[in-house]
Amino acid sequence: MPTPRVEVRRSERRRRTVTAYREGETIVVLVPDNLSVTEERAWVSKMVARVQRKELRAAPRRWDDEDLRRRAQELSDEYLGGLAVPESIRWVGNQRARWGSCTPKDRSIRLSERLQRMPEWVIDYVIVHELAHLIEPHHDERFWGWVAHYPAAEKAKGYLAGWSDAARIDRPPSERIVPGEDVD
Repeated sequence: MPTPRVEVRRSERRRRTVTAYREGETIVVLVPDNLSVTEERAWVSKMVARVQRKELRAAPRRWDDEDLRRRAQELSDEYLGGLAVPESIRWVGNQRARWGSCTPKDRSIRLSERLQRMPEWVIDYVIVHELAHLIEPHHDERFWGWVAHYPAAEKAKGYLAGWSDAARIDRPPSERIVPGEDVD
């Protein structure tokens, strides 16, 4: 991570607290006026690191299509016996009612860009779910048996349901699947 521009603002009114925040390209650190130069340096270093860590955690995942393809292969090998191999897997911005979709006919998988800010184990669950459609297109017992090989499946389903509820959006539909059509 490049060294950011830092601005230190001393305040006579500030007695004990030190805070920092991003203001455009600059990290602003607010410190009490009574700190020594050594104390100031230590606090600035600590607070800049804290702001940068927070920004890293909040940054969207930057997986490209090749990263997704590689991850899908790893997950297929580990949980689905290598049986599910997509022709393509990519991020899409037009999925608002689903987390992902799969077209078994052409073996393509699309993942909602909304997933990019979620924990990796949740993204992995959605990938496994869509990969399972390449083996079993319908949401039947056999399909859910494949998905259950992923150990965090139930936890991830709960996470996605909670996220949907908190965002006040409908949970993705469990629709009836017609062979050859897109499935969620």
